[in-house]
Order: sequence, then C-alpha cells, then structure tokens
Amino acid sequence: MKYAIVVALSVVLVGSILFLDNHLYGSSGPTQRSGKLYIVGSTSVLPLVQVSGEVWNSHQDDITVSVIGSGTGVGIKSISSGIADIAMASREVKSEEVEIYGDNFKKFPIAIDAICVSVSPDVYEGGVREISGHQLFAIYNGEIDSWGELGGPDETITVVAREVGSGTRDLFNEVVMGRVDHDTPGADSYRYSEAEVWATIASGRGVVGYLSLNRARDGEIRALAYEGVLPSAETVRDGSYPLARTLYMYTWGELDDDERAFLEFVTGEKGQAIAGEMGFVPVR
Repeated sequence: MKYAIVVALSVVLVGSILFLDNHLYGSSGPTQRSGKLYIVGSTSVLPLVQVSGEVWNSHQDDITVSVIGSGTGVGIKSISSGIADIAMASREVKSEEVEIYGDNFKKFPIAIDAICVSVSPDVYEGGVREISGHQLFAIYNGEIDSWGELGGPDETITVVAREVGSGTRDLFNEVVMGRVDHDTPGADSYRYSEAEVWATIASGRGVVGYLSLNRARDGEIRALAYEGVLPSAETVRDGSYPLARTLYMYTWGELDDDERAFLEFVTGEKGQAIAGEMGFVPVR
C-alpha cells in the first residue's frame, strides 16, 4: 500500500508538469511570452500570489499574470525547464535540485508564514487545544491513534499529510519528524494541496493536519497551540512560534522587465499590504 501511494504521488507530479506544459503553451512547447507571466508552484503561496495577481491585472493591461498551484517541487522544475516564468515556493531550493537543474535560481522572499497544526472542530471542542512536538511525532509515526490518549474525545485520530514534493511537508517532516525524508506511517491519507487538507479537516471528525496560517484562521477548522505557542502573525513575527517559514518566489537567470515589475509589486508596499491583510507576515 505504501508503495502504491508513492507511485500514485509520482504520477500526480509528472501529470502536473505535463498539464502545465499543455495549459501554458499548447502542444508547440515554450515560446517567447512578452506581456504574459506564468507563475506556478506552492499551494501555500498560491492564495497570496493569486490575489496579488488579480490586483495587478485589474490595474494595468501591459502584463497579464496567470497563477497555477502545483506544489513547490513542480514549480522549481518548471522554471528551470522554461515551462513557467516564476515559481512559488514554501521552502528554499534544495541542493539536489541545484545539482539536477543547475545553479541559476534567483530567490525573492515575499512573506513569512506559520505551519499550523489544525484539527476538526469536534476535537477542539472535545478538549484538545494544544499539542507538543513529541505528541505530534507519535501521531504521525503511528504510535498514538486515539484523541482520548491526549485528553480529548474517545475517537480515532484521522491523520492527513501532504504529498511528496510539497515544501510544507518538507518543513513539517524536518522539524516534527526529525528529518525531511522521514516516513509518516501514521498518516491515513496524503493530500495534493492545502485546499484539500483544509476540506478534509473541515468536513471530517477526529482529523488532524497541517497547513498555512492563512487557511487555518477562517474559523471552520481549529489551530492548536504547538509547544505551548499559538500560531499567529504576532508569534511568527517575534519568532516564538516554532513552525514558521519564509515563502518565496523564484526566477531562472536574469530577470526580464515583466518579471521585475511584478516582483517589485509583490515585495513593495502594496504587495506587502496584501500579505498582511491575508494573514501572512510581511517581509518588509
């Protein structure tokens, strides 16, 4: 079963790249795209860049921005192969990606975010309001399978994780599980996007998962305090929340005028105001 899951996730990643190639260029392959920017990658970064792109598109007609969520790994591969102009990433480019694709990535921090350990409302209302790193490790490692063991309702824990290629998964595994490539045998399902994680938690019972502060603050799911600290813009800003991370946009090689213009918007006063309004922490 574990092998089948890995194979299925690999097919999803390959399918995402092929979809992007066909969606952005048709069957003829990459071409010169003056006046158009194609941005792909992290579904954690997606809401911020999507809203920024909509505001940008509504205020000028010279450069059209199109945004697609595909996962950090796909985004990084896509800019290196010329399928996209800008990648969204919830982590830095890995050394092995540099070895595979080359050292031509340009990094632009655009916001700071929290990975929130979130549960379905029944768990929160049943008494589980916080979780330790040891407890979370035990859940995702398959050692704890009932909320009753954590002072909550006597029901089975349904564990949701992210798929291979997710930058959010990488940081969660590194901080909580001890290393990026650690298996999570306690996971019942792996979700392709943050929207899918959110939907699984919001519609289920006994569910736990991890996702961005932007999605966890809507009230339909409940974020737990992690190691005694609640995730918020304030605890991310002051460095007290342990599962904080920087969100990035990446380009390949020297910036062209269109890329520079949009990046200056996202990292400038107006773009950073959008980040703050959406629950992210501005980088400037």
